Amino acid sequence: MQLSICLPETPLTVTPEQFLAIAVANPDLRLERTENGELIVNPPTGSESSRRNLSITAQLWNWAENHSELGVAFESSCGFRLPNGSTRAPDASWVRRERWESLSPAEKEGLAPLCPDFVVELRSKTDSLSTLQEKMREYMENGARLGWLIDPQNCQVEIYRSTGKTVEILEQPDTLSGEDILPDFLLSLNRIWP
Repeated sequence: MQLSICLPETPLTVTPEQFLAIAVANPDLRLERTENGELIVNPPTGSESSRRNLSITAQLWNWAENHSELGVAFESSCGFRLPNGSTRAPDASWVRRERWESLSPAEKEGLAPLCPDFVVELRSKTDSLSTLQEKMREYMENGARLGWLIDPQNCQVEIYRSTGKTVEILEQPDTLSGEDILPDFLLSLNRIWP
């Protein structure tokens, strides 16, 4: 027997305090909160998305470990409180060392009150491309300097930059450069494309 549950069409809105309480009580859920307070519950990804995300995160982590004086890398379970009031959890991210060190121990332990300098969103089969594009614009408006929206379904990467340039779209690139934000970082995409 299959059980169906109908959820209301009206989004559930929560205060930052309520969001934190829900997140603490449900540590296995991937939660986000929009600047308008809408609670977003992200379902677990499928195996292929998880495998792809691990490749991205591992490559970023390896680079960050070899360049630890420059900053700190994070994986997808890390949430950040953006300046606009939303709480977001990019699939992979990085923060410059001086920005990270300016936080108090309590801020580092909790949801860091900043937007990462670098963010990656990896589109899974259940993700809406337009929703991810909106999320990438939000990161840039809140202080991110470089962002990659990697879309395996269309074999494309959208590159977002803080310099006000239009979004650059690459068709099935082999690698991506961290440019001057992540010096010498080159992400190999050979395990990302289908």
